[in-house]
Amino acid sequence: MPPAWSLHSQLDKDTINVGDLPLCRVVVIKDANYPWLLLVPRRPEVVEIIDLDEVEQAQLMTEVSRVARVLKDITKCDKLNIAALGNVVPQLHVHVIARRAGDVAWPRPVWGAAPPLPHDPQEVSDFIAALRRKIWLG
Repeated sequence: MPPAWSLHSQLDKDTINVGDLPLCRVVVIKDANYPWLLLVPRRPEVVEIIDLDEVEQAQLMTEVSRVARVLKDITKCDKLNIAALGNVVPQLHVHVIARRAGDVAWPRPVWGAAPPLPHDPQEVSDFIAALRRKIWLG
């Protein structure tokens, strides 16, 4: 029997669940410095995009594009950063980050630029509700 999928413990600790698309779990990074989402394919032992079959790769890009469009619409950001790095957490996950000129890291990458800023509970709740509505999660 193949192993069951679960969210990597570090990602689970660092994120808030938004919901599941056909392939990916969508989560918000616990850092209010940036509107920052991750898409994590719900497939066990997947480390690289090439570990997905071609149909799943196409589905991943469809879901990344859908989420990125919604994030841009909600945040009115200046730029989207989309990346799959996985140097610290090996489980495949794609970052979709809304950037604004003048944010704490601009124009540099967000990693390590500033300590994580806790979310205001009501603001993050409203943000997640808007995401769920616009990306068809209910």
